[in-house]
Amino acid sequence: METDRTNKEVLAKGLKFLGYALACMFTGPTLVYISQTKLRKPIDLIVLILSIVICILAIFFAFKGINTILDSMFNKNKN
Repeated sequence: METDRTNKEVLAKGLKFLGYALACMFTGPTLVYISQTKLRKPIDLIVLILSIVICILAIFFAFKGINTILDSMFNKNKN
């Protein structure tokens, strides 16, 4: 009788997504703070928009990573 095991390749992929999310979680709010404290130059508006996009990417990567890890644990194969 074979037991179900975690797919380690998919688990590693999910952890990689969570690593990207962690990097974005620190980078995005830091850039928001920097751009809000100086909002004098036109480049600061571009940095603000970029930092908001990075914050949205952090949410996306966190969702994708958790979803991928759950797929690896419950052996959900996408064919």
